[in-house]
Formats: sequence, C-alpha cells, structure tokens
Amino acid sequence: GSAPPSGSDRVTLSADSRGHFITQGSINNRPVQFMVDTGASIVAVGQSEADRLGLNYQSGRRVQLGTANGTVAGWLMRINTLRVGEVTAYDVEAVVMPAAMPAVLLGNSFLTRFNMRRDGDQMVLIRR
Repeated sequence: GSAPPSGSDRVTLSADSRGHFITQGSINNRPVQFMVDTGASIVAVGQSEADRLGLNYQSGRRVQLGTANGTVAGWLMRINTLRVGEVTAYDVEAVVMPAAMPAVLLGNSFLTRFNMRRDGDQMVLIRR
C-alpha cells in the first residue's frame, strides 16, 4: 500500500520562454529538475541522474521503451517519494533510461494523481 499524501494538495508551475514547465523538486529527498511531459506515460529518469540519486533501478524489471528516437532498454521501478513544490507523492512508477536527459520527465504516473488546469503560462496541479 501507499502512504497517505502529505504536504499541500496543489502546486502552480510557470512556463519558461519556450513554453516548457520546468521546476525544481526532489526524488527520495535528493534535489532534481523536473520537466512536465504530458505525453510520457511514466516518470522517466536518465541513468546518470538515477546513479546520482542512488536509485536501485537495476533491481527493477528490464523493459523495452518506445522513445522518439526508437526502442531502448531500461528499468521499470518505483520511486518512494517524489516532491514538486509542497506536493509529495509516494510509490510512483518510473523508468530509468540509458540516455542522458536534461531533466527528469514528469510523466503521467505522477500527473494522473492530479487535476491539471492551464491558464496562460501557469499550470496548476490539484491533487485528486
């Protein structure tokens, strides 16, 4: 089972000059940079970032991942705590990909826990 939610039930994100929603947060209490990716079915972490975070992804299940650049092998795992702003989610499904990534992609394994509302360059996530 998952632990109950904690912290706030909403977070507001601002788009950067290119229209991307990039924000600071944490995975298992270690700082990371996230980029919202509503087209990603799951939170995606690059392997070098996963190593930096000390994630035990190699004990996860090996999977084939379809990306914009083709199919790659990765690891399916669960993140204990994922925090964006004052919102914390527990037991979040994630995939670790061998490719270097500029940010952790905040995909739908996190986003579907929230109602999303966009107003101009602001995105508000409210816990369901």
